[in-house]
Amino acid sequence: MKNSINAFWFLLLIMLFIACDSKNKEDHSKHKKNEATTFYTCSMDPQVKEDKAGKCPICQMDLTPMKNDDSASNEISLSEQQIKLGNIHMQTIAETQNSLEQNFTGVLATNQEKINTISARAMGRMERLYVKTLGEYVRKNDALYILYSEDIAIAKQDYFNAYKQLSMPGDFGKNARNMSNAAKQKLVFFGLSNAQIESIKTSSDVSPYTTFYSTANGYITEIIAAEGSYVMEGSGIIKVADLNSLWLEIQVNVNYAKNLHLGQTAQISFADFPDKTINAKVSFINPEINPDTRLLLIRMQIPNQNLQLKPGMQAVAKLKQSNVKGLFVPVDAVIREENASYIWIEKRPGVFENLMVETGAEINGLIEIKSEIDGSKKIVLSGAYAINSEYKFRKGSDPMEGMKM
Repeated sequence: MKNSINAFWFLLLIMLFIACDSKNKEDHSKHKKNEATTFYTCSMDPQVKEDKAGKCPICQMDLTPMKNDDSASNEISLSEQQIKLGNIHMQTIAETQNSLEQNFTGVLATNQEKINTISARAMGRMERLYVKTLGEYVRKNDALYILYSEDIAIAKQDYFNAYKQLSMPGDFGKNARNMSNAAKQKLVFFGLSNAQIESIKTSSDVSPYTTFYSTANGYITEIIAAEGSYVMEGSGIIKVADLNSLWLEIQVNVNYAKNLHLGQTAQISFADFPDKTINAKVSFINPEINPDTRLLLIRMQIPNQNLQLKPGMQAVAKLKQSNVKGLFVPVDAVIREENASYIWIEKRPGVFENLMVETGAEINGLIEIKSEIDGSKKIVLSGAYAINSEYKFRKGSDPMEGMKM
């Protein structure tokens, strides 16, 4: 009898333990399920995630219940209705050959190779400037300035004295001839013309003032010296520019510039002259990329024989590249963030995966994908931003957060 009672109590304890354990497991499982499938977030600040309803700590809006997305960190699953509403279209793409044509806006500038800097050939005081206005046109041999120079005055006097002694007999005349040649060479070095040097022979008084003349035709682009100032030998006085040839400088995406070459022809049009178009050749490609804009300077020489074009005018250069082979997708298919560029591809029906890519030339609404992509995968060509927004809303972060190209 005693053994029967003990067995009864033993069985009762076992049944109670099993019942409690089952209840605990059921409750824990339910808790885990709810925790795994539901959280609360804000539609304005998707980075906010709470385990219970309430207000957004940032904007104070009511939090919205959401189901956790148990997909991989770079994936998102969408329903058929979401795909239709987001106008999401996918397609496999392959490399194609395209004739790429792109317009670049630039500004006409003075051709630096056509600028003549007229400098002082001797130390002295700027007694008078004949030109005082920028943009003034001067012709070759027009008077530009008068310089007071003791060095030039001494050379003039030496030449004058030597000339007077040329007629003396014997060694006196021979020495005078040597002195005359040396003084003349010095005057030529100082920038005096042959006519000015010859006029010294007939002068009754040697003047310390010398007039200097323009050595080229052009427009005054800079006046460096001022009347009354002292100038050193070699210092600039005036800059004269020939505007029969101008520069057009444009900034080009470095990926597009890879296929450009010196001598390539571009068609140039002008905002101020809609009916005027000319052809110009690429004369310079800067080997250094601008670190701020990541753009490359391209330069072309523009003929301007009738001087109709002016420095500072806007111009458009149309550059064309033929038979460029590459993988091109619509610009809107690429999500460009601060740290990376990426596209969305269909991993399997209803599931999309983001893929970081390197982009190339951007032409006519298309952008080149330089990264290698599985040709069997469908790329999201439209609706990429809709997928991206849904991803941020669900997971509260950018798909490429923390990553860099």
